[in-house]
Amino acid sequence: MFVTPPPTTTVEIVVQNVRNAHGHVHVDLCQQSEFLKDCSLSGSVPAQAGTVIVRIANVPPGHYAAQAFHDENDNHKVDYKLFGSIPKEGVGFSNDAKIKFGPPKFQEAAFAHGAARQQISFSLRYF
Repeated sequence: MFVTPPPTTTVEIVVQNVRNAHGHVHVDLCQQSEFLKDCSLSGSVPAQAGTVIVRIANVPPGHYAAQAFHDENDNHKVDYKLFGSIPKEGVGFSNDAKIKFGPPKFQEAAFAHGAARQQISFSLRYF
């Protein structure tokens, strides 16, 4: 018996408030079990001041949260200030989920993705 795989589509993530054109803007689309870790769906684009669009293809329907950071020095990780809890680089989450004494919870950043192409947007925050 042949099982048809679920349909997949592209999610466009509009990332606003990019500080400068250094490095790349990286976005992960995460299911709840992956949130704030390495996620299986991701993309990046060269940074430019203002707004960038990251497209992630082949996204199956489900609930996701997007997490993004401005990798200004292209070292593929978020760099932190002296005590290791405040990011040096811009970070952001879908739904513009607030960062209060730490990252938001999955539910605060979650959105439903269906079978149609989708666009979400949020802003980076620099501390």
